[in-house]
Amino acid sequence: MLSVVNADGSTESGSLIDEIVREGARRMLAAALEAEVNQYIAELAAVTDGAGRRLVVRNGHHRPRTVTTAAGSVEVTAPRVNDRRVDAATGERMRFSSKILPPWCRKSPKVSEVLPLLYLHGLSSGDFVPALEQFLGSAAGLSPATVTRLTKQWQDDHAAFQQRDLAESDYVYVWADGVHPKVRLGQAHSCVLVLMGVRLDGTKELIALAEGLRESTESWADLLRDCRRRGMRDPELVVGDGAMGLWKALAEVFPAARHQRCWVHKARNVTNALPKSAQPGATKAMQEIYNAEDRAHAEKAVEVFAKTYGAKFPKAVTKITDDRDELLAFYDFPAEHWIHLRTTNPIESTFSTVKLRTKVTRGAGSPAAALAMVFKLVESAQARWRAITGAHLVPLVRTGARFESGVLVERPRGAA
Repeated sequence: MLSVVNADGSTESGSLIDEIVREGARRMLAAALEAEVNQYIAELAAVTDGAGRRLVVRNGHHRPRTVTTAAGSVEVTAPRVNDRRVDAATGERMRFSSKILPPWCRKSPKVSEVLPLLYLHGLSSGDFVPALEQFLGSAAGLSPATVTRLTKQWQDDHAAFQQRDLAESDYVYVWADGVHPKVRLGQAHSCVLVLMGVRLDGTKELIALAEGLRESTESWADLLRDCRRRGMRDPELVVGDGAMGLWKALAEVFPAARHQRCWVHKARNVTNALPKSAQPGATKAMQEIYNAEDRAHAEKAVEVFAKTYGAKFPKAVTKITDDRDELLAFYDFPAEHWIHLRTTNPIESTFSTVKLRTKVTRGAGSPAAALAMVFKLVESAQARWRAITGAHLVPLVRTGARFESGVLVERPRGAA
């Protein structure tokens, strides 16, 4: 029910438009809950007892409760179901549980994504209530004490994530990068070391996220050794920036993995070694290399690049020719996967929002809390990651299939 509107278009609970949005959200949620219960009861209408009475019927409504959503705090009165069926296996009564609004739900997942973002942006726990009142129209259920408990839970979640068993998670491709999301970490030059992988079904998954030094071989080795200890096997290909301490660590811990240097980082390094007048032409020449139709044409494009720029800019050319094998490794894999394997873009794109929206402030809390907030943001983003193109080819890559010019030419023995 809407409030009385003041002359300036406001109401007692805020602006009229905000209240309309909240009322609309409340009605839509109520209608969805009613439809969900109606469908549940209709599907079980034929289930009766010995006297022919239905075992699943409506039973009024639960007591109203307030749920915090991105549209604001709305009061919900969920319908109640009387389910008198008994589970034959356990002997326990069956219960209806809404998938839209579970019994424990007090805030939507979108609100859960907002909280770590605000925390990273520098809001202390005491600042959350006024900030969320502006954002949601109410901060019900999100007191400073609640936020403090949440941040502790996020740290526990990150710790559990970093200790989980990896033996059943087979990562065929891995991206690695050290990113600076502008949060206060333990050391002056620390960054967040990130490993992201592609599973056998082609889906992307965060493997590990820890604090370390980007150029330090030992930092990367510690992270990789920990993954190995928890059951991770050698990936087929690891994609990363050539300037990191990753590669020596990788050769020690996962020696069977092939190396692919990120073309975005490489192109940036090359153009930085050129005068501005030569940069557009060099950029186009490099595109001819990594967009070539196959490895043979890419090799020819490397030679053209070297011939064009070698006399005047030898340092820029050696950045390509010295890393030729690592820059062209992706051509030995399925053509459908090339776009995914040329760069560390899956990590870069995930962290772009974090980098833009966070800043170093005292409100960001302890280094452990800041790292946990980054983890929660990535965890939220992971739900929207898409599987790579040609996902059906990933198992073939793992079992040793051979590809030429991106096309399968030899299946492994025993493969269909």
